[in-house]
Amino acid sequence: MCIALRHQFDEFVQLTDEEFEYACSFFHATKFNKHSLVIQTGDVVDREYFVVKGLLKTFVTDENGKEHILQFAMENWWVSDYQALNTNERAGFNIECLEDVEVLYFSLADKNKLCDEMPKIERFFRMKTTFGFLNLQKRVMVLIKNDALSRYKQLYEQYPTLFQRVPKSMIAAYLGVTRETLSRLSI
Repeated sequence: MCIALRHQFDEFVQLTDEEFEYACSFFHATKFNKHSLVIQTGDVVDREYFVVKGLLKTFVTDENGKEHILQFAMENWWVSDYQALNTNERAGFNIECLEDVEVLYFSLADKNKLCDEMPKIERFFRMKTTFGFLNLQKRVMVLIKNDALSRYKQLYEQYPTLFQRVPKSMIAAYLGVTRETLSRLSI
């Protein structure tokens, strides 16, 4: 499973084999079955996950029972409740497996130790955090500025395989539209 992690690191930093083996030693592999909750609202969050295989969704359910999907996390994505992880607050949302999932995970303490010991790894996570923040800003701007059809087209162009992996009701929940509105859209 660490091969996928090596490819992730290689996007931003070049590690020697020895450096990579050491970094990989901080990670643990686990699997979750489809429909399992990796994180549930109210949980103590002490892990960050790297998705090796499978698909997850991050979501909240409002007081009316309506589900709002904040993120899908597929292969080579990182996922956690980062606010809870970094502030010791309880989880504010759920992360559910939409497929059988294989992940590598490590604790915040291990991440901090690894970053303190290896500036290359600290740079990697700084770059991943920066790009994650930029993508979040783009998502918010798309939700504010674009109509439903534009949001649908952009999502389809960016992640076409997602449409084969999740039902349209989840696409609608991610785009902030009803299932009925989504069914009227055409690309």
